[in-house]
This record gives sequence, structure tokens and C-alpha cells, in this order.
Amino acid sequence: MTSLKTKRPAAIRIVLPFVFRHWLEQPMRATLVTVGFLGATAADLFMPVFSGHLVDALTAGASDPVARHAAMIAFGAIVALGALSVMLRLVGIQVIVPFTLKTMSDVGQQAFMRVQRFSTDWHANSFAGSTVRKISRGMWALDLLNDTILMALLPSVVVLIGSMILLGMHWPSLGAVIAVGSVIYVAMTMAFQVSYVAPAARVSNAWDTKVGGTLADALTCNAVVKSFGAEVREDTRLDGVISRWRRRVRRTWFRYNHTSTAQLIVLLCFRASVIGGAILLWAAGHATPGDVTYVLTSYYIIHAYLRDVGMHINNLQRSVNDMEELVQIHGEPLGIVDAANAKPIDIHGGRIVFDDVTFHYGGHRLPLYDGLSVDIRAGERVGLVGRSGSGKTTFVKLVQRLYDVSDGRILIDGQDIAHATQQSLRSKIAIVQQEPILFHRTLAENIAYGRPGASMDAIEHAARLANAHHFIVRLPKGYGTLVGDRGVKLSGGERQRVALARAFLADAPVLILDEATSSLDSESEALIQEAMERLMKGRTSIVIAHRLSTVRSMDRILVFDRGKIVEQGTHKALTARPGGIYRGLFERQVTEFGRIAAAE
Repeated sequence: MTSLKTKRPAAIRIVLPFVFRHWLEQPMRATLVTVGFLGATAADLFMPVFSGHLVDALTAGASDPVARHAAMIAFGAIVALGALSVMLRLVGIQVIVPFTLKTMSDVGQQAFMRVQRFSTDWHANSFAGSTVRKISRGMWALDLLNDTILMALLPSVVVLIGSMILLGMHWPSLGAVIAVGSVIYVAMTMAFQVSYVAPAARVSNAWDTKVGGTLADALTCNAVVKSFGAEVREDTRLDGVISRWRRRVRRTWFRYNHTSTAQLIVLLCFRASVIGGAILLWAAGHATPGDVTYVLTSYYIIHAYLRDVGMHINNLQRSVNDMEELVQIHGEPLGIVDAANAKPIDIHGGRIVFDDVTFHYGGHRLPLYDGLSVDIRAGERVGLVGRSGSGKTTFVKLVQRLYDVSDGRILIDGQDIAHATQQSLRSKIAIVQQEPILFHRTLAENIAYGRPGASMDAIEHAARLANAHHFIVRLPKGYGTLVGDRGVKLSGGERQRVALARAFLADAPVLILDEATSSLDSESEALIQEAMERLMKGRTSIVIAHRLSTVRSMDRILVFDRGKIVEQGTHKALTARPGGIYRGLFERQVTEFGRIAAAE
């Protein structure tokens, strides 16, 4: 319970400074918006003063020249103040639109930039749909927050303080009533928001995020849903999540309603106190009809602002709650960051050296690698084999610096990759994954992703090298064909050839192939094997293999077992080693393939 109470006001303490920092990035616009709305409010504040003067002048009679003059002055002041209020408010409205849009776009872009750079583990443990919901909801909450603070709360504070001072100068007792009533109302509203509404809103927002995550999860995997006829099951799953979301949101909305009712009761008592005080002053002969008009007009302005203050505080708390998760994204550590003196890496040959590398996965007590050393020569083709979890995939992730080593160094062409910029390092490494992921963009854009400025001739040449050109030109729009979400419109073999074309066009000196021929038909496998042989020429190539036929032609094979390289050599040398792990794996696969062939 203590931790919950500590957390409640934390959202405002974190969110508001975050917003104010972004305001300071546009100082001129922030100043114009503030001056515009506060100036318009100050003009409104003096309206009751001249309204009272006008009533006093009118009660003196039209035959009194002094009264007529006073009435004209009061009338002119009221018109002038009204015109000034309109002009200043127009300035504020005109400026707040680009001001808010710039802030929203900056916050959204910066959140996207951070999410793009978060660690592989962060993305593995996060729903993409939930992350998108956090960013989009936070951006729109910023719009509400800007309007609430600049167009509503600040003007309200000016009216309350100004009215209290102006009334207090004439009748201290009424000034005291205004001050005490305003403090009670605002304090009660804030207490309700922070202690009563905010905890419920935080929970309902969390379930709103879960709804987005559940929707994205099912829609992204729609092919699996269809293949198992599981549409009804997914409908039921979403219905369960939405039912819990609905209960949380209903509780939040009822708490907003309860808070509004309490505010109306306080305002009723406040109104009775102010109007009753004005009548008592008039009855005692301490106020003229114009003075009573001034008090009543001031009160109705105060009442309108106070009533809206409750709504504005509600909106402020709601927008703060909606922005909380977005601000947390900005506060998340990036995971892998460039060193302070990082420089672009210069890779030509592509020699890779693991120098006494120790590596822990977060939360694991024992290291996966403990003093691992290996030297891959420039242009060498190396296969990585071993049982699942033996350290093959981790090896290539460390080469890409998707994780930082716990100890030791990884060198490429003699340069420590920890001292190189991540962008320059990864631009020198082409990777073809076991399950290639394509963007829902054209085939040309997907192939050119590693070299976005490439010409169509270069794109087509890369596609020919990858044996992809022939199937691409048969498509209705050829290289302009949209491939669908993650490339769903293409077959597995077609996606793999597009990924190979992307690697050809990137023309990087280091190549990583993550079992690029698994789960393919024999025709596609032959085409991809042929393309892979072309792609590996002249490059330092690391091939993760589950099918050992993939690495038979490698210059060297590294056999991993529990984070150690237990065997290495050519295919011929390793299969000749009695009792060797590689030989056992190879013989088991040969036996399995023989069984399958006999069954067919």
C-alpha cells in the first residue's frame, strides 16, 4: 500500500517536467501562447469593474451630465476590453496549433527513435501493438494537456487570484470568502483526482494497452489463426480482455462522475456564500447597486472558471495518465549505446577475432561463453553447428553487437567493435535470416533496404544474382508489387530469395546466413544454395546450419556445445573423427534422410 501511495503523484512529477522541457524547445511560440491567453483573461477580469461603474452611472439618471459621461467611459472600456480579449485570444489560438503539433510530432518521433534502438531483449519481451498504442495515446494526450494548461488552467488561476485581490481591496470579507472557497474547491478536486480517480485511470490505461496488444498479436498471426480454424477462439480471447477493460474503464468513469457531483455541491455552497455576502453588504449600506452588480458579475465569471477548473484538473490528470507510459519509454535505457568516442568502423577484409570473450545473458548465473577465443580469417567461410542452445546464434548476435560482451573483445580487421558506431558496424554486415522479414512495401524497396539510393538496374542485378528476378517479373506489378505484412504474399522460398537479393545489393564485406535453406522445397533450396554460393565469394561468411549439408563446402566448421567450441575443421576432417560430436550429428541426419527417402 505504501508503494502505491508513493507512485500516485509520481506521474505528474515525471510527465509535467517532460512536457515543460519540450515547451522550452519552442520559446517564442510558448511565450506568445501564454501572453495571448493570459492577456485575454486579464481583460475579462476587469469587465465586472466597468459593469459596476455603468450600473452606478445609469442609476444616477440620464439628466446628470457627469453620469452620462461616466456611462460612456464605462461602455467604451467594456467594448475595448472585449476587443482586446478577442485579439489576444486569437493570437493564442493561432499559435497554439503549430506549437502543439510540433511538440506532438517531436515526442512521437523521439519515442519511435528510442524504441528502434532498444535492445533485442526489450523487443522480444514487448508487444508491438501495445508499444504503438502507448505512443499514439501519449501523443494525443499531449494535445489535451497543452490545451488544458495553456488555454484553461493558467487563465483560471489568473481569474481566481485577480478576482480575490480586486474584491478584497473593496470588501476584505468577500475577498476572504473567494479565497477560502477557491482553495477548498481546488484542493478537494486535486485530492479526488490524485487519490481517487488516478489509480483507477492508471489501471484502465494498462488494460487499454492490453487490448491493443491482443488485437495486434492476433492480426499479425492471422495466417496461423486461419490454419487452425481458430477465429472463434481468438474472438473469445479478445472478449475476455475487453470485458476486463470494460470493467476497469466503467469504474474510472464512475469515479469521474462522483468527483463532478462533489464539485457541484461545493460550488453551490460557494455561490450562496458570495451572493449572501453581497446582499448583506447592500443591506448594511456598504454597497451600491453598481457594487452588487460588480460582485455578482465577478462571481459568475469566477463560478464559470471554477466549474471549468474541476473539468480542467480532470483533463490534466487524464492526459498525465495517458502520457505516463509514453514518458516511461523516453526514460527506458537504450541497452546498447555507442561509446562516447565511437567512430565509424572501416572493414575491408573482414577478419573476425573473439579475444577471450565472456558473455552472460541477463539474469543467468553462469556465463554462456567463458573465455571464448576464435579467429576467422578474412574471406573465410565458416559454418556454425551444434545442438539448440549451444551458442551459435549468440555468436552472430555478438558480431552484430546486439549484445555487449561481459569481458574480452571482439575485433573486426583489428578494430574493437565496442568502440565503433553501431550503424557503421551493422551496415558492413549483411544477414539473411532463417525467417526473413519483409516490410509491407514494394519488392524494389525491400531489396534496396540496405542501399536505399540504389538504381533499378542495380536492384534488378541483385535480384538476378539471387535467382529472384524471374518470379518477380511474373508478378502483376513486378518490382512495384507490395509484399504484404512481413512478406505474407510471397512463399517462403520467394521471401528468402528477396532477402538474398537484399544482401547482394548491400555488398557488405561480412555475411551471416542463418540456416537460409531450412523448411524449403527442393527446387527453392537448389536455387537458394546456388545464390548463396555466389554471395559468399570474396566475403567473410558465417553460416549457422541445422542441415549439415549446408556447411559441407565450408572452409571450416565450428562445433559448439554449451558455449564452447569443442571441435573445428573441415567437413571431411570432422566426419573422420571417431566419436566426434559433428560425426554423430551427421550420421544421425544421414540416417533420418535415408528413412524418409525409403518411406517415399
